[in-house]
Amino acid sequence: MNITKAVITAAARNQRTLPLQTLVDRDGDQKSVLHIIIEEAVGTGIDDICVVIAPGDEPAYRQAAGDLAPNLCFVPQTEPLGYGHAVYCARDFVAGEPFLHMVGDHMYLSETQQGCAQQLLEVAQAHACAVSAVQPTRENLLPLFGAVGGHRVKGARDLYIIERVAEKPTPTEAEQSLMIPGLRTGHYLCFFGMHVLTPLVIDVLEQHVAANNGRGRIQLSPVLDELARRERYMALEAQGRRYPVDARYGLLTAQLALALSGRDRDEVLAGLVELLAQRDSGLVTR
Repeated sequence: MNITKAVITAAARNQRTLPLQTLVDRDGDQKSVLHIIIEEAVGTGIDDICVVIAPGDEPAYRQAAGDLAPNLCFVPQTEPLGYGHAVYCARDFVAGEPFLHMVGDHMYLSETQQGCAQQLLEVAQAHACAVSAVQPTRENLLPLFGAVGGHRVKGARDLYIIERVAEKPTPTEAEQSLMIPGLRTGHYLCFFGMHVLTPLVIDVLEQHVAANNGRGRIQLSPVLDELARRERYMALEAQGRRYPVDARYGLLTAQLALALSGRDRDEVLAGLVELLAQRDSGLVTR
């Protein structure tokens, strides 16, 4: 499997400004969330990248991409018909090829020398199938993510065969159909916001779009659930963490994660200790 293209979805009308926000990266440089995500893709050797945006957002996104803007093409999602539909908008760009897909409202932080996207591509290429990155996630966070059920690949620590996909399942639904032996109690494998997808995904999305006929939102999880029934589909427990910047305090959490793993770690820790000391001092004086 040769993966030479990446698709970043960033068209959600209530989140369209999140990829434009500025963070201080691990190297101490100020970059937009979009720039950091594009760097993740470029780090795999992919330099052909499509960003699905809301109409009219291209100038702001080009500016946020900075020196990486020449790597990008932009496709507007003209109607807000959901996440799955946003991926489908890139159908002409992917042109029947497998592709890396990342969401524009997540930041990814690897715990190894390899980026999370590079880990994912290597597994997809080795097994010649679709692969989604996942992260063990506490039950109380299930309302925020899609989740998968299946079984661990024999002899592997971090690879799974996906048998079922559910979008933001209830704890009861997850307990009934998404439990995977070997995970900690109360934890499920939830999406990391990063996938390698095969051309079948676009074919299934086309069917969903035709059946929907513009009447409602088209999600990606039901399409991936169908993918699991029709071809080999795997999950990789990525060696890293995802930070959804659309969550409450999401940008703050992402910034702290970057800072505490970067060159300015000691400076940031000292500042946090000072803030906590001031807070405790204030509580005592009251």
